[in-house]
Order: sequence, then C-alpha cells, then structure tokens
Amino acid sequence: MNNYFELKININPEMEDIVSDIFFTNFDCEGVVLEEQAYKDLEMISTTKGILKVFLTTYPNNLNEILSTERELLKNRGYSDEELGSWEITIDEKENEDWSKKWKEKWTVTHVTDKIAVIPSWLKYEKDENEVTITLDPGCAFGTGTHQTTQLCMKALEKYLKVGDSLADIGTGSGILSILGKKLGASEVYGCDNDETVIDVCKENAKINDVEIQFELNTADKINKTFDFVCANILHFVLAEIMGDLKNIMKPNGLMSLSGILFDKKDMVLKAIDREKLEIVDIIEQDQWISYVVKKV
Repeated sequence: MNNYFELKININPEMEDIVSDIFFTNFDCEGVVLEEQAYKDLEMISTTKGILKVFLTTYPNNLNEILSTERELLKNRGYSDEELGSWEITIDEKENEDWSKKWKEKWTVTHVTDKIAVIPSWLKYEKDENEVTITLDPGCAFGTGTHQTTQLCMKALEKYLKVGDSLADIGTGSGILSILGKKLGASEVYGCDNDETVIDVCKENAKINDVEIQFELNTADKINKTFDFVCANILHFVLAEIMGDLKNIMKPNGLMSLSGILFDKKDMVLKAIDREKLEIVDIIEQDQWISYVVKKV
C-alpha cells in the first residue's frame, strides 16, 4: 500500500468548511478531520480546534501556489487575514495503515433534531418509531450532517417542507438535504452541484436510503423548472451572486432555505435578499452561523 500525506493547517475554526472544500476541489484529498478532543474524568483536557487535518494520497507540487491563489480570492471577497487564520502548514508522510477506518471511528450518529438523525453507513442503529434517519457515506462530498450549516437547512426542511412539495437542492454536496426532503414527503427532488466528483456520491447515498432523486452536474442559472422549496447551503458571497438565479427557480409563494452564512457576513446576503424582493419568514441560528427562510412574493 502506498504511503499517504497528513497535512496540518492552522485556520480560523470558522473557516474549516471553506478550507476543506478547497482541498477536496483542488487536490487528491481522501478526507479531513475538523477537530479532535481528548477527555479525562468527563472533562476535555485538549483540543485541536483551529487545526485542520487533511489526508492526501499524493503530494501536490503546486500546493503553496494553489493555496495562495485561493486565499487571495477569499480576501477579495471580504475576508481578512485574521478571519482566515495563518494557513501555516506542516506535512508528514506516513505509512498507509488504512487511516480511512481510523477517522470513521470518530464519526457517530448525529441527532439533528428530536425527529432527524444521520447515521454513518458503517454503523448499525435502531431508530425510534417516528424518527427520520439518513444513512450516509460522505465520500469526497461535503454534507455529513455534523456541520451547523447543513443542520440549519435540515431544520428548515423539517419545519416548512410540506408533503407533496417539489424540492431543489442547489450545491447538493453529499445529497443529504435532497434525501431528507424525499423522506419528509417531497413528491419530486432535484439535486445539483458544480463539482462533478460528488454526483456519484449523491447517487450512491440515495441508493443506500432507497429513495429516487435526480442528481446532475448543473448550476441554478441553467435550471428551467420551478420548485415549491429550494435549499441553498452555499458560501455567503456565492449566495449573494446567484440570488436572482435562485429566485427564478422558486414557484410563486415558494420558500427557500439559505445557509452557509457566517453571522459576521450576513449583511451581504441580506442585501441580495432585499435586492430580489424576497420576504424573510424565519431566521434560524446555530453557533456562529445564521440561515434565512425566504418567500417569493
């Protein structure tokens, strides 16, 4: 078995999903660990918060060049050096001891609400009678159900999606929101992403959960249908840029869950909501993240 490379990169914890996505998109990244904690006598004695651990199958010679370019793009979109963190990196080459099994040991059942639970595909779980469960293998896609931005959309779906509604999931990642929508009673579910590497992951996760969903490589501006409910768990500046395209795929009086928004960056999204004359019907917050449920009037 070939060796693998373990990178440790110093980041602002609030940037963990953004930086993780950079590695998944640009490199041969097989997984990330967001935070590891150690406990003694029920008290946490150490944490790796602020250090993103990344596992690469090959060492990229253009690592520093790509990270520098991505960092500049984020700074051009309003992030400061303090918000980004230093991105200082240490790299270790390690023997392949099937680390993929090792990180799986740290991932357990996620109870998003009293009704919704996300189950890793390699675990057995006895669900409650009225519980909605999603069995998931994230593969190289984002959306394990553990991140706050995903959970905010899931809570919005539970609260506002009606049985028989049509649902579009823009930037579907692992397909978790699409799968939840189908299990909550959506009549038709469409999921798309601009990263072709995640589409097969979505289809496999739908198969595992025994639901029929149309997944494809696409973006909101190229969709020629309208939906009762739209989910868009995307970075705040992308939401602001494509808000008009998202509005165009909403039916009259349709609802949309907007997530992926750091509280400090909400003004950019609020301006786009106001620009497109969408009505805010609910605000849901979790930790440093905020989401909006909006209506097309």
